Amino acid sequence: MESPAPVNGVHNKLVEQIVRTPSRQPSPLPTHLSVPGTNPRLLHETGPGYVAPKFEGKEKQMETVMDQLEEKGFIPPDFVESETNWFYNELGIDDMYFSTETPDAIVNHIHSLYAAKVAAYARDDKRLEIRLDKEASDHAVYIDTSKPGITVMNGPKYEQRIDEKYLNGSTSSRSYRVETFRSASLLPGGSEQQLRCYFVYQCEFNNPNAGPEEIRIDEIGEKKFLQKATENTKKIYQDIIEAAVARTGPVIEFFDIKDSRDKRLVLAYKQGSALGLFSALSDLYHYYGLTSSRKYVEQFSNGYTVMSIYLRSVSGSVVTSRFPPIEASIHQIIKEISLLYCIPQNKFQAHFATGKLSLQETIYAHCVWVFVSHFLNRLGSEYTTLAHLLDLNNSLHVELLSKLKKRLRTETFTADYILEIINQYPDLIHLLYLSFASTHYVQTRGEQDDFIPTLSYLRIKVDKVPSDEELANSISDSVANEHHNMVMTAFRIFNKAVLKCNFYTPTKVALSFRLGADFLPSEEYPQPLYGMFLVISSEFRGFHLRFRDIARGGIRIVKSRSHEAYAINARSLFDENYNLANTQQRKNKDIPEGGSKGVILLDMHHQDKARTAFEKYIDSIMDLLLPPTSPGIKDPIVDLHGKEEILFMGPDENTADLVDWATEHARERGAPWWKSFFTGKSPKLGGIPHDHYGMTTLSVREYVLGIYRKLNLDPSKVKKLQTGGPDGDLGSNEILLGNEQYCAIVDGSGVLVDPNGLNRDELVRLAKKRVMISEFDLSKLSSEGYRVLVEENNVKLPTGETVHNGTTFRNTFHLRDGSLYDLFVPCGGRPESIDLSTVNKLIVDGKCSIPYIVEGANLFITQEAKLRLEKAGCILYKDASANKGGVTSSSLEVLASLSFDDEGFIENMCVREDGTVPGFYQQYVKQVQGTIKTNAALEFEAIWREHQDTGEPRSILSDKLSVAITKLDEELQGTELWDNVQLRESVLSDALPNLLLEKIGLHTIMDRVPDNYLRSIFGSYLASRFVYEYGISASQFAFFAFMNKRMARLRE
Repeated sequence: MESPAPVNGVHNKLVEQIVRTPSRQPSPLPTHLSVPGTNPRLLHETGPGYVAPKFEGKEKQMETVMDQLEEKGFIPPDFVESETNWFYNELGIDDMYFSTETPDAIVNHIHSLYAAKVAAYARDDKRLEIRLDKEASDHAVYIDTSKPGITVMNGPKYEQRIDEKYLNGSTSSRSYRVETFRSASLLPGGSEQQLRCYFVYQCEFNNPNAGPEEIRIDEIGEKKFLQKATENTKKIYQDIIEAAVARTGPVIEFFDIKDSRDKRLVLAYKQGSALGLFSALSDLYHYYGLTSSRKYVEQFSNGYTVMSIYLRSVSGSVVTSRFPPIEASIHQIIKEISLLYCIPQNKFQAHFATGKLSLQETIYAHCVWVFVSHFLNRLGSEYTTLAHLLDLNNSLHVELLSKLKKRLRTETFTADYILEIINQYPDLIHLLYLSFASTHYVQTRGEQDDFIPTLSYLRIKVDKVPSDEELANSISDSVANEHHNMVMTAFRIFNKAVLKCNFYTPTKVALSFRLGADFLPSEEYPQPLYGMFLVISSEFRGFHLRFRDIARGGIRIVKSRSHEAYAINARSLFDENYNLANTQQRKNKDIPEGGSKGVILLDMHHQDKARTAFEKYIDSIMDLLLPPTSPGIKDPIVDLHGKEEILFMGPDENTADLVDWATEHARERGAPWWKSFFTGKSPKLGGIPHDHYGMTTLSVREYVLGIYRKLNLDPSKVKKLQTGGPDGDLGSNEILLGNEQYCAIVDGSGVLVDPNGLNRDELVRLAKKRVMISEFDLSKLSSEGYRVLVEENNVKLPTGETVHNGTTFRNTFHLRDGSLYDLFVPCGGRPESIDLSTVNKLIVDGKCSIPYIVEGANLFITQEAKLRLEKAGCILYKDASANKGGVTSSSLEVLASLSFDDEGFIENMCVREDGTVPGFYQQYVKQVQGTIKTNAALEFEAIWREHQDTGEPRSILSDKLSVAITKLDEELQGTELWDNVQLRESVLSDALPNLLLEKIGLHTIMDRVPDNYLRSIFGSYLASRFVYEYGISASQFAFFAFMNKRMARLRE
């Protein structure tokens, strides 16, 4: 039977036709939205919901104002009374303004308005143009002429100024409320203009120190608001604040107004989570042919903002025919506010404000601009050809290639150049968006849905959705040159790469895209990615990359001290993420999970928004992991990946204190895997904190101790340099567990040096307190010791040398005279702190000045630089081998969470509120520490032995060892060995911690832990034990002998 034609003429995919993920279960959603199609609440009060306290001195003030106007003589005496009456009684200004302003200020405002009228009379077009602003320390007034429903691109932009100066920086301690309204009558001149007045007042709270969970309106409300708001308005705000506090993103409601088609839109969100939203909202409702009669922005001392907007259709038959009725528009606006909340001010806002493109089209273009800026700066076939021609064993050739790669990526396509190109092609953006929307938009209510997706989407019926070939032809026909072609073609690549996204989910806090990674060139990224997430918000952009379906790795937040630093971080963001995940893949050789990593880069203007960015990043990725089945809130999405995905994450730079929130949030959103979602969480949630138990450092120490053991060195006589100070996880635990003679420590605050050895007791004090070297007691230094902080300049050292810039000194200190140290342990610092361009500073007369380096910090030294150092005689163990203790601890934490049911997990793995530690937890932690030491010692011995036999650099052997184990692991998982139940149970009994086996039992664990995870445990254990024992290049016969021994044990 043929389905009836849709009411609005738009054919969209039905939910049932979407590629659905198998066995996905419903999930509650922690956000709130008025659902289209439901009955909105009706407001019975017809006024604005505010009643200003009567200003008793108003009549007297009017007389004073008129006296001053007559005295000044600018306005003719016959007009003084009429102009004053017009200002006081016809513009709709309430009594709060008159009670706040002085007569002098009011006289100035009336003069300004009259002057504008005079100026308009002198103009040929007779157009009245009023622009009046006054900014005081605690309040501001802006008055402007405004044509309803029109965004003025070259006007005074008062709303943007209010955003930037007063609203964006709002906190519970310093914030501003805004009242704005449009005059009821039109201004003279016949141009359909009205006056738009804005009044900004600094907030005074009854309780300025309310906590974020406080929701009582009388406690958190601002004094003027509580004084002016009607009981009905207070009730509306009370309800919406309660909803906002309980949820992650914005809360959006609308109300019908009795006996009117006007609508009241109310929006609540966390202060500072959507900068520029006030002005952007005007562009949104203007786009749909609506205008506002009144707007209010209220701040609350619990950290929330509430906006209330009274909307009506723009009058005029021509205008009305262009737009859908307000009843349809209001639903669309509500849906798009969530999109606007993610990126209030996108890079193509001008196209939206002028009506050339819809909000969805401009935000789509913004997201692709981010994508292009990361993936268009590729090196090209010429670079690949050159790389094949050069000798990669020649250090000069390698250095040349390295410098060429950096220059090509920096100079070819800058973000600004890409933006400039995209801005030239709004028509192409429209076509490319249609292609994207036709794939990912879902019509949730069937063919009878009368809800209009967007005006731009409506054109799908009018403008045929182009095929990929047609898009390619349109781009070729439209662009000016090859560079422009490359940029616009990248939109097609993006469209093809998106497997699922939350772009059309009605409520969201950031935009997330699950991408296929096939578009990445294998010459640059030889190890293929299994999965890639791209997340974009106004505060940040971020990736999550993984090399296997079952993979684990930390989430880090990258901050930038300057615009230059941000530009560098943005250029290297994806490559850094890829390399970190790849390193994680290599160091995860002993555990079932493959490698993954997430990196969040804070926008330059949002360096203080780390927590906000993290919360948005996690929540938006969860949108793509959990089934969205709350109608109108989390609608179904198009899932071209078609497989259930679970991510395992952990803490990294700047996120250690945020993982508890992520765990709790996953539980609140109904994620069945909440216990295992994040490792490194607090013990009360069953976490095993790496820093508290020194998990990562235990592994690093095994390599340091291994060198001492092999070379018969006395640790107490070893002179040591360390980057990463006593405030960090690795740095503090390295100090506490080691007993070397520290000669220098570098951390975020500066450099601390003493050639005679830094006072150990003082270092231990700092490490236990977790503070930087800036708190070191300088009286504990010898006469040759010194400290230089990053903010210090022109510091004279005991040697007589002058340090001109403390920051530069800190950043390059590890490259200074290495002959003062025997051992260097990087425990912190930015990736590539030693590369081919700087490594020669550590090589003197062909010999490395530092004999031993154990790389605790990830990617601190580039692979090429490691090889140069080893060639110069350095004994160097790289990060992928040395710092794998943390991943081992995390993996065993995940295993425990998967093995226990919820009740058993809370009883045995969660520390009580009073601090009582379960006995099982204490024993399990000790077993984890023992496993870390064992695995590290096994790998150390294997690499040392292989180096002795072959002479191959340890940095290469470390990679080869990882590849050998992970390759064999994957092969074993696909063999029939797994089907041998007796062997399977034997291997798992050896691989699983004894404590879990004793507490839960092997078969119960096998029932609870996912099958693919158990296969990974099986494969990784057999593979690692074989390679550690028989070596990297062991033959098939060796593996046959290895397995024969295991099978013989089964027969005994």
